[in-house]
Amino acid sequence: MENLVQVHGGGDYDSDFSDEDQQGESSERARKRKHEEELLQKPFQKGQHSKVAHRSLHSSEVDREEARNRRAHLISLNAFERHKKFVGDYILYYGGQMADFKRSGVKDKTDLDVLRENHRFLWRDEDEEDMTWEKELAKKYYDKLFKEYCIADLSRYKENKFGFRWRTENEVVSGKGQFQCGNKRCEKNEGLKSWEVNFAYVEHGEKKNALVKLRLCPECSFKLNFHHKRKEVKAKSKKNKASQENQEPAKKKKKKRRKTSSHSKKHKDKKRRDHSSASSSSESQNSEKEDSEAEEEPEGQSESDHWRGPAPAVEEKSREEEFDDYFEDMFL
Repeated sequence: MENLVQVHGGGDYDSDFSDEDQQGESSERARKRKHEEELLQKPFQKGQHSKVAHRSLHSSEVDREEARNRRAHLISLNAFERHKKFVGDYILYYGGQMADFKRSGVKDKTDLDVLRENHRFLWRDEDEEDMTWEKELAKKYYDKLFKEYCIADLSRYKENKFGFRWRTENEVVSGKGQFQCGNKRCEKNEGLKSWEVNFAYVEHGEKKNALVKLRLCPECSFKLNFHHKRKEVKAKSKKNKASQENQEPAKKKKKKRRKTSSHSKKHKDKKRRDHSSASSSSESQNSEKEDSEAEEEPEGQSESDHWRGPAPAVEEKSREEEFDDYFEDMFL
């Protein structure tokens, strides 16, 4: 029995010794493995979690990923779709109806509405003092119009009511109002006459007057003059213009001639008084010399005019003045 006990006791000692050896070997292996992992670990590589992550860390990572996805989704939408999504979310979380978010279009205005409100038939310096963007838009439209001839609306001529407006660029290019009848609903281009009309109108509560020109065919001219005769504008012929221009300098020359003749007479009288004892032959010679000098002198100039300064230089017409003279007959 003793031997059995001893053997049993010796067996327990051996088993304890073997467990310690196994633990030492496992710890050495773990150290070696850890050392190898440290050697093989890259500098930018993150360490492995040996423990389970906390719940707050998990929730924060989930929220961050959800925020990334939501931001990417919003960026992919355009402005209108993004607005609709925000309105839908607001109604979903806070309640309400889509009708509450619809914009009212009562005060909406187009460019045409702004032009109608701020349009002026004639712009003056007083109107340009307090300029808003609406007035600037109307002024810019007014500057693009051609203000030589008018386009008329003669549909209510029996009531003595007429509507006038300036021509647009397309109408100028097509010749409407100048080479075609200026009536809005007429396209005749024969027998046109030019009429000057005093256009009385009310604009922004003020009564105003303006002289406008119209080119109308015979039928539309009858409509315009249905109640009373208007003034017809006729082109002056070149002969009449030249005669009028020549008449004015001719009158000036006559006046200057009268001055020179009176001056010469006074001079002769003085000479006769001083030289009363001289012979008749010398008087005749002196008179002949004076007459010859007067003939040699240019017309319109006296003796005193020679000492006033050099003759006035004749200015040549510029290119713009020549164009104005050329186009003068076109705009009757």
